[in-house]
Amino acid sequence: MLKELLLITPPFTQLNTPYPATAYLKGFLNTKGVGAFQMDLGIEVILEIFSPEILAQIFEQAAPKIAACEPNIQRIFGLKNDYLMTVAEVIKFLQGKSPNLARQICGGSFLPQASRFNQLDDMAWAFGNMGMQDKAKHLATLYLEDLSDFFVATLDEHFGFSRYAERLGRSANQFDELYAHLGQSPTFIDEISLKLLDKTIQENQPSLVCFSVPFPGNLYAGFRCAQYIRRQYPDIKIVMGGGFANTELRSLTDVRVFEFFDFICLDDGERPIELLTSKSPEPGKYKRTFVLENGAVVYKNDSILSDYKHAEVGTPDYSDLTLDRYISVIEIANPMHSLWSDGRWNKLTMAHGCYWGKCTFCDISLDYIKLYEPIAARVLVDRMEELIAQTSETGFHFVDEAAPPALMREVALEILRRRLVVTWWTNIRFEKSFTLDLCALLKTSGCIAVSGGLEVASDRLLALIDKGVTVEQVAQVTRNFTQVGIMVHAYLMYGYPTQTVQETVDSLEMVRQLFELGIVQSGFWHQFALTAHSPVGLNPEAFGVLPDIKPIGFANNDVQFTDKTGLNHDKFSFGLKKSLFNYMHGLCFEFPLQDWFDFKIPKTQIPPDFIANCLEEDDVSLSKPNAKVVWIGNEPTVSEVKTKRGQQLHLEFHEKTESFSINMEIQKGQWFLEKLEVLNVQNTKPITLGVLKNSYEQTFEHFELFWQSKAMQTMREQGLLVL
Repeated sequence: MLKELLLITPPFTQLNTPYPATAYLKGFLNTKGVGAFQMDLGIEVILEIFSPEILAQIFEQAAPKIAACEPNIQRIFGLKNDYLMTVAEVIKFLQGKSPNLARQICGGSFLPQASRFNQLDDMAWAFGNMGMQDKAKHLATLYLEDLSDFFVATLDEHFGFSRYAERLGRSANQFDELYAHLGQSPTFIDEISLKLLDKTIQENQPSLVCFSVPFPGNLYAGFRCAQYIRRQYPDIKIVMGGGFANTELRSLTDVRVFEFFDFICLDDGERPIELLTSKSPEPGKYKRTFVLENGAVVYKNDSILSDYKHAEVGTPDYSDLTLDRYISVIEIANPMHSLWSDGRWNKLTMAHGCYWGKCTFCDISLDYIKLYEPIAARVLVDRMEELIAQTSETGFHFVDEAAPPALMREVALEILRRRLVVTWWTNIRFEKSFTLDLCALLKTSGCIAVSGGLEVASDRLLALIDKGVTVEQVAQVTRNFTQVGIMVHAYLMYGYPTQTVQETVDSLEMVRQLFELGIVQSGFWHQFALTAHSPVGLNPEAFGVLPDIKPIGFANNDVQFTDKTGLNHDKFSFGLKKSLFNYMHGLCFEFPLQDWFDFKIPKTQIPPDFIANCLEEDDVSLSKPNAKVVWIGNEPTVSEVKTKRGQQLHLEFHEKTESFSINMEIQKGQWFLEKLEVLNVQNTKPITLGVLKNSYEQTFEHFELFWQSKAMQTMREQGLLVL
């Protein structure tokens, strides 16, 4: 069936799961009765390249260049027959279609090995506690990366699995360099992309092709594909949107961009795309759209129609995407990074925008963050069930800027009420709302990991960032998640404006203690980047920053700058990352911080037990009366027993990993049994702590004493949650 729209994610984004933008748009278009076909051109191109037929062509083309290449590339070429024999089976294994191959891969003599395998000395501890499948995935990933190195050296200098020609799109204030590359003949990789694109156009005959370009690494391929469509199918209209356009192209003036695209749309794409598909000739048909008029770039936002609410855009639709062909890779032995690259995840959003919306390094002036709009938990879980039916996948990655704790609680309750078995993870703020009880609820509902910004482990800088948290609070929250078995990944930042050397060193010491205590399991250091739409970018003087402002004709987001302190933060990069790599694997906590750097640093001013002391500061007061009380365990078996305190009610509970029992005075036990039915998580109207207290005190006295009794403390530890 012909489709009016073709939605494309150009190469390359992820190998293991589709980027969700086209699925979101297709789901919306379904609600409007507009036919659309979507494709992830990236995975299609990767699978072509890593096929015996195309790989043989690549080796053949490379042959004349090999003599001038460095020894590692010559070695790969010398192993070409081994690569051609194994590549199809390796891809099948990474697609989950040939799991038994793991034994051969781990055996050591199946895969040809080049320089990427030099890191195998680390394999013993990196995979010592992991299974054979994961080890084999990592080895197979190294195999693909060796081939990637070969492609870069002999075929296409811009090749990269998720950052194809990224340099051409990053900080490209002017269009000149990218335009010049597009004036050259298509590369071998381009030719494969364009062949697959042409086949899809022929099959669907679209009138509008929409490119979602989320990152700089998708930009070149998006332009190359648009160029091809313009030349071969001049009647087709072409539009670009997505994360790159939203953040980088808001100051677009270069008319040459419209040699490739008819429209550039910003922010939420539903209303702009709907208007572009409208057959109405009336004015006011544009929403946040750049067009070319009278030889100049013009920004049009003349539609009086408002954007759709988050609840109105429908369920993402992954049909057309060949989900069983994606490949799971494990690039580095980092627990959270393996979630991003390994396994298939249905992607959903709990809330549009960010409920905090204050962090000074973030693009909070842009609508995708500024406009906060949550969705009802019931609607969200409806969408989860629809996606499970559609994709047969029960894994979910909620791609929120920061998932709201209250909504996470309601989603978890809804999942448990429906008895859904799902696995999910998301990004959060480390705020005090994440109590031990809430973390236990999230874990029970299927949450396996959270990632959040610790940024700079310095209270002065956290206040300057307006993060709304303290190091002490972060420590307590990460402890709560870890205690229930939810993995914690921390985003870490260095080089924030006015950050001193002492603060960098002290921040590293805080991080060392967090990992040594085991309350953070994964992390990554990012150097501060100044973006044009952040509070720092909009008001640099207030943050001690001197921006290097350049004329903008094309992209405007990353801004070069000088910190008034004059510090060279780059020099800390290697030491910070090397120390973190070791800390993540439980190594080198006893090393002096100085050992990580080849230049003199001051001694840390953080006491060695600072984080440990933070964890002792617990709130032991009674929870708020309006807090919900929920029981997530099973029903007990009940009997009467004779004890030193007389006849008592004996409640025996059998849970997944253990059994436990409590005794209560008979009357109080009978009251508690009645309430336990109401407190069960299956109840759609849970009662509050205040209601529970009032009910107790209608018959008995001193609810606080009852609540803090040994029996009730046992119940609290086993799943009687106050939320």
